[in-house]
Amino acid sequence: MTCLENYNDRLNRVLDHVYANLEEDLSFDRLAEVACLSPYHWSRIYSAMRGETIVATIRRLRLQRAADRLANSELDIDAIGARAGYGSPDTFGRAFKSAFGMSPAAYREKGSHAAFRAANAAGAARAFPVVVERVPERRCAGIDHTGSHMEIDHAMGRLFTTLAARDAIPAEPAMIGVFFDDPDIGPETELRSRACLPVAESFAIDAPLVETVLRGGAYAKLSYTGPYADMRGAYRWFLGVWLPASGYEPEDAPIFEAYLNDPREVPQSELRTDIYLPLKAAQ
Repeated sequence: MTCLENYNDRLNRVLDHVYANLEEDLSFDRLAEVACLSPYHWSRIYSAMRGETIVATIRRLRLQRAADRLANSELDIDAIGARAGYGSPDTFGRAFKSAFGMSPAAYREKGSHAAFRAANAAGAARAFPVVVERVPERRCAGIDHTGSHMEIDHAMGRLFTTLAARDAIPAEPAMIGVFFDDPDIGPETELRSRACLPVAESFAIDAPLVETVLRGGAYAKLSYTGPYADMRGAYRWFLGVWLPASGYEPEDAPIFEAYLNDPREVPQSELRTDIYLPLKAAQ
């Protein structure tokens, strides 16, 4: 193991611990122990290598989970805030509004998930932009993820650190998530997905990387802008309203998402994702 791989492995252990204990007390001293690094220096090493402070990472992940609960559950707002680590509704409200541009209550009522829900109820097949286009076959290196689709960024982080240690990140990396299971069926803890990044044909893919070939051919592309937490509603509209009205048949291949910007760099409301649904060739 190279020195870079050693440091990446330590910081990956920190993120594993954060994801596993997101609703618990995450003390700096404990995270330093997990990283096996000095309490005086580990957080600055994390910031320098990961592009954001550990405090920002924890805040972002907690608020992202809170947004998912606001959009996709009936859990009381105060309880959502408490589970996100906020001691009062006011502090939760301020933090959430800073990240999402509206209060938790307004988000639950008027977030983009509400627009997809209304379009579902109305059967509005043209409510959102969908285009059908041909996509070339792409060979990717991937890291498997099991659990909430909302946490695909955990695998994406591991993928980037693995490729960085091998000096194999392209100048303009294309971040892709491939999803194998329906989040509305079965336990969330068993959902299978894969973080992927296209690589050159000459690049040797070995453990922990998994080779993935994205099917070439016709796809329907839904261009989505907004928080990842609202995308479950987008899928329901895409598959339940647009597809039946489109005249197309889905191909036996997984949906994938292309992430066009970075949640560490832009507000949640400005996140852009293209959702690709594989289609059978016209008969």
